[in-house]
Amino acid sequence: MDMKQAATFIIALLCAMCASAQTETPDTISSRQLDEVVVNVEKPQVRAEDGVMIVDLPGIVKDKPVDNILEALGYLPGVMNNNGMIWLTGASNVTIILNGELANMPLQNLYQLLYTTPVDRLKNVEVMYSAPAKYHVNGAVINVVLKTPTPLDGLQGQVRAGYNQAHYGSYGGVLAATYAIKDWSFDLNYGLTSNKSWSREETWSNHLYDGKRTIIEDDMRRIGHNWSNTIFASASWKTLKLTYNGQIVSDSKSWNLSSGTLGNYTNAYNMLSPVGYHNIALRYAAPFGMTVGGDYTCYSENRSQSLFKDTDYLLGSENRQDINRWHVYVDQEHQFGKWQLNYGAEYQHSKDHSSQHYGIVGMADNPDFDDILNEDVASFYVGTQRSFDWGLTFNASAKGEYYHNKYQHNWNFIPQLGATYYKTPKSIFQLNFDAQRIYPSYWELHGGTSHINDYSTIIGNPKLQPYIQYDAQFNYILRQKYVATLYFQYGDKAMVQLPYQSPDALNLIYQTINMNYERVAGLNLNAPFGVGYIWNATATANIMNRRAKANHFHDISFDNSKWIFYGSLTNSFKFSQNCPVSVSIDFSYISPSLQGIADLSAIWKIDAGVKWLFGKKRCCELDLKEDDIFNKWSPTMTISHAGQDYRMKVHDMTRNFKLTFIWRFNGFKPKESNSIDTSRFGTGK
Repeated sequence: MDMKQAATFIIALLCAMCASAQTETPDTISSRQLDEVVVNVEKPQVRAEDGVMIVDLPGIVKDKPVDNILEALGYLPGVMNNNGMIWLTGASNVTIILNGELANMPLQNLYQLLYTTPVDRLKNVEVMYSAPAKYHVNGAVINVVLKTPTPLDGLQGQVRAGYNQAHYGSYGGVLAATYAIKDWSFDLNYGLTSNKSWSREETWSNHLYDGKRTIIEDDMRRIGHNWSNTIFASASWKTLKLTYNGQIVSDSKSWNLSSGTLGNYTNAYNMLSPVGYHNIALRYAAPFGMTVGGDYTCYSENRSQSLFKDTDYLLGSENRQDINRWHVYVDQEHQFGKWQLNYGAEYQHSKDHSSQHYGIVGMADNPDFDDILNEDVASFYVGTQRSFDWGLTFNASAKGEYYHNKYQHNWNFIPQLGATYYKTPKSIFQLNFDAQRIYPSYWELHGGTSHINDYSTIIGNPKLQPYIQYDAQFNYILRQKYVATLYFQYGDKAMVQLPYQSPDALNLIYQTINMNYERVAGLNLNAPFGVGYIWNATATANIMNRRAKANHFHDISFDNSKWIFYGSLTNSFKFSQNCPVSVSIDFSYISPSLQGIADLSAIWKIDAGVKWLFGKKRCCELDLKEDDIFNKWSPTMTISHAGQDYRMKVHDMTRNFKLTFIWRFNGFKPKESNSIDTSRFGTGK
């Protein structure tokens, strides 16, 4: 069967499915008695309350081949899902929380939890460009609001099995279930995944050393494999809630295989024991407006590295990290007429015991370390909230924060403002402002060294300073559908990690440093449109100016700026209103951009998918999706400034075919009707 015959067969099959669906008449009062009168009311996609943008995300993705919350977030207005990383336009970084609750976990663990949480559990999503201090999160927040089970629902859940084919195949399954009885409710998510990854980087380094240029070429392939177990469990009794989040990664191995000017190298990484992350949290809401809670986090990782040139053993190291973190908080709210007053405090203590030991003793350029880093963060905040009859609602807060470790200690003042104005839902205006301090990862502060090969090394930086990030946004929401966001971001002493050709030796150094600043100003437009149930689409256009400046990037300086455009068009199609099959085609494009001193080439991609609901009461679902069909979502990085001459071409396998089967039991279907810090854990590579 050639491609033309295959396409004809698929279209015919889809039409047959739709024709079958049209003959089915659901046994409901409306279908039996109101056949002659059909009233279609368009549900608002975006609402605004008290400085919060509330998005009907389940309605946006209902025809998309999306089965988990992580993928669904990519369809939020102003959000881009870049290979599993969530970015919010106009915000320097975004924190995802669950039901407005604190659930401290590394970013990769949070994403794994969202990936194993069914999209059917989603009630709506709240976007806060400037989160009030009572959430104990600085900056922008995406609050994922899940449906709460009731005793009438009984035991509900779904089983999901999937297969992903990129360069290698990965597969896994998820069990999700909820149950409620009287004042108790229970929630369980368990996911088991076998992951195998592949990527490729070609580099050309025209290195200036000792008055002459030396060209060093390298072609590196990265291969990795692991088993990942993810567990989320919670039990609630009235307003008391106990939650456990855990992830255990076992049989984790990876290899970097490089060949080029300097020869053939193999870098083998092996986890000597399973990587373990465990978090247990307790939260209680009192009837008089007080909320108290706390959590404990334990993280452990033990990784070995062995570097070979051909068959010759060059060096080996063992990197270990054990983190224990305790966190407590208390919040209080008072209502005085139309004014709300809230205040609270929190304290966090972290103990990071990290070490790096080399197998070859006495190498002066590879010093061992065995270090304990204690970190304390304490804060107190006060905030207020008010709604006025003439259309203005606002929330504002101020937080004082004290940060201390053995390298530094400082006081931070963190202001926040969010305001919304509207007289009718047709035109809504929002203004947001916040400031926050961004901290480096624990491992980087120890100053350890990792070798990629004889030429390239990754070096930590104990002198790395936290930086202050200022963000401001102005949103205009038209007819609860169209969103325009004008934004400004300024990172004072912003951090960046980029390659640097040393003038003292043939050595390429990767090290995170503080720049003078990074500034971004831009405008993002989001517009949904379509033709009835047949075609629904959303167009996004974002134009921005990005500038990065550093007076001391190692021993050189740079001032790099560029205008950047991002555009996307998402489409979903149905052949009839009750058709169980929907088709999606999405397009994305990013013009040439920059990262610090480096320039990045343009990238683009096309995604396509099919979603099919079948079985009794459509309790089964089959999703087929092909991401980045032409494998063009990987950039080329170029550095050509102040004697630096370097180019990296990334050949990651971003093309990914996904096949997912879902079975929902006992009506686990959409019904009408936790703060996470950035990932500071891990020894890195």
